[in-house]
Amino acid sequence: MVLRLAGSLDVPLRERNALLLAAGYAPAFQARTLSDPHLRPIREAIDALLVAHEPYPALAVDRRWTLIAANRAIGPLTAGAAPELLKPPVNVLRLSLHPRGVAPRIVNLAEWRDHLLFRLRRQQADSADSDLSDLIEELSAYPCGPSRPRSADALATAIAVPLRLRTELGTLSFLSATMMFDAPLDATLSEIALETFLPADAATAESLRLSRSP
Repeated sequence: MVLRLAGSLDVPLRERNALLLAAGYAPAFQARTLSDPHLRPIREAIDALLVAHEPYPALAVDRRWTLIAANRAIGPLTAGAAPELLKPPVNVLRLSLHPRGVAPRIVNLAEWRDHLLFRLRRQQADSADSDLSDLIEELSAYPCGPSRPRSADALATAIAVPLRLRTELGTLSFLSATMMFDAPLDATLSEIALETFLPADAATAESLRLSRSP
C-alpha cells in the first residue's frame, strides 16, 4: 500500500524508501553510487550521450545539481569563472549564478535566474531536501541586476526561457532541454539529469560549428 500510494503521487524513489522505513519496512530501491560496477553501463551511456551532443554544450548532474560529467563544448559556458567555483565538487547552479561565476556574462541574468530558482523550488517541494532549501537561500541572495518578477504561473506556462551568454564567440543563445532515465529502479539513477543546450538561433549554431572546425 505504501508503494502504491507513493507511486500514485509520483514520490521520488529515495523518498519512497524513507516512507517504507517509517512504516517499518525495508527499502525497496537501491541507491548505489556511480562508481558501483552495476552502474558502469549507465556511466558509459551518459558519456556517449554527452559526446554525441557536441558541438553543443551538455552536462550531467545529480539530485543536488552537482556536476557528474560534461562534454568539451561546455567551455564557452564556464570560461572566466573563478577557479574555486570550478573545483570539484562543482554545483552547476552556484557556478551559473555566482557573481564570480558565469552570471556576469549572462545577458538575461534576471530572467535566467528566475527560471533556475523556479525549477529548484519545485524540486525541493517534491523531495523536501534540506540541502536544496539551503541552496535556494544561497542563490536567492546573489545579485542579479534589474529584474521584472514573473509569477510562478507565468514561468510554468512559458514556452521556453533562453540562456543568452556573452562569449569569445560572440553572444550565444541557447534553449535548454532535460533528459532523465526512464523507469529507473535505482534511486541514484532516477535522480541523474542530462542538461543539454541547443542553439536558439542560426548564428549560435554556426558559431559553435565553426569553433569545432579543424
